[in-house]
Amino acid sequence: MFEQFLETNASSFRVEVIPILGVLILLEAILSADNAIALAAIVRSLPDPKQEEWALRYGLIGAFVLRVVLIFTATWVIKYWQFELAGSLYLLWLSGKFFLQKSQDEHDAKHPVKMADKLWQVVALVSLTDLAFSLDSVTAAVAVAQETWLVLIGGVAGIIALRFLAGLFIKWLAIYTHLESAGYLIVLLVGLRLFIKVFSDSLVPPEWLMLSCIGLVFLWGFSNREAVNEEV
Repeated sequence: MFEQFLETNASSFRVEVIPILGVLILLEAILSADNAIALAAIVRSLPDPKQEEWALRYGLIGAFVLRVVLIFTATWVIKYWQFELAGSLYLLWLSGKFFLQKSQDEHDAKHPVKMADKLWQVVALVSLTDLAFSLDSVTAAVAVAQETWLVLIGGVAGIIALRFLAGLFIKWLAIYTHLESAGYLIVLLVGLRLFIKVFSDSLVPPEWLMLSCIGLVFLWGFSNREAVNEEV
């Protein structure tokens, strides 16, 4: 099957595609930041840093598999608005669960809100969250792209970027007190956008406005640093 895929797409590879490929990979790396902060916040539900590492690793493997499946079934998925509705409701549930627990429990940057108790649950949440984040962008990319392999490479680049960015955010979440809430606020924004899209494309806020809001949320997330006690 893989050989057939290569034969089918070998003729599609042109020198002119190389700059497009470079831009695609760069954009995937930049746009993975909002997804990465959400995944990092979920992974921090686990008490052991070793478990966090395993959860992130296996969660991203699951995310990669789901992205590939989504890419190859995107033309079919586009026909059914129920998929976008399910993705939006999942993201809204995830952010709602966080803010509800946050309002009930005392916690700080060193004691994050727990979204799950077991390793396999966190792995599942990471995989499903990435899928929900990717639902809109991947289906749109497949709908307009002439070469499926370009979308695949973009998906791979996004997963690699997520691996490094999420690792950084896990460390930063212990330092910046607002960053965890900022991550779930971004989840809420993406969920609301996807939910609105289900009912009317004309009501969906433009991409520049969405990115501006996410940028402002990021700035707020990094606005307050945890006080560090320096020992003399």
